[in-house]
Amino acid sequence: MTWIEDIVIGNLFDYARLLIVGILAYLALVIILRISGKRTLAAMNAFDFIVTVAIGSTLAAVITSTTVSLLEGILALFILVGLQYVVTWSSVRFNLVERMVKSEPRLLYYGGELLRDAMKAERITEAEIEQALRAHGTDSLASVHAIVLETNGNISVLPESDKGKVTSLSNVVGPRP
Repeated sequence: MTWIEDIVIGNLFDYARLLIVGILAYLALVIILRISGKRTLAAMNAFDFIVTVAIGSTLAAVITSTTVSLLEGILALFILVGLQYVVTWSSVRFNLVERMVKSEPRLLYYGGELLRDAMKAERITEAEIEQALRAHGTDSLASVHAIVLETNGNISVLPESDKGKVTSLSNVVGPRP
């Protein structure tokens, strides 16, 4: 076999391994995720996002690497998902763990003004605020009561019409009258 055929055609054993390990690793991941619950892949904060990326990276390594066995990969997935479960379970029950793992939502706009110190601290530009306004179907800050950078990095826009009813700001960091 020439080097071109080797690159294009490859080794049939490698393809068979890829197919079998890929299917089995995928099935193992589905079972592990079903056992661990919906929260495991919920990107609710940066910690959750990192674990989700790590799970994807581990699955890719199991499927594509000939040096990682299927059993090693499944064990690695169990470890990641298990630790995610322990951390989220603990953060719901213990404030200290929650504070260590999660950031707090932060006000970026309130009382008719952009909170520039908060925007600077969170590295949010005015253009990103404007993008969030458009995404929420709002064309002006005049029609907004508050803008919040959420723990998952999303920006929430609370309309002015809800001003008297807003109670969702109780856990948000930032100045309020």
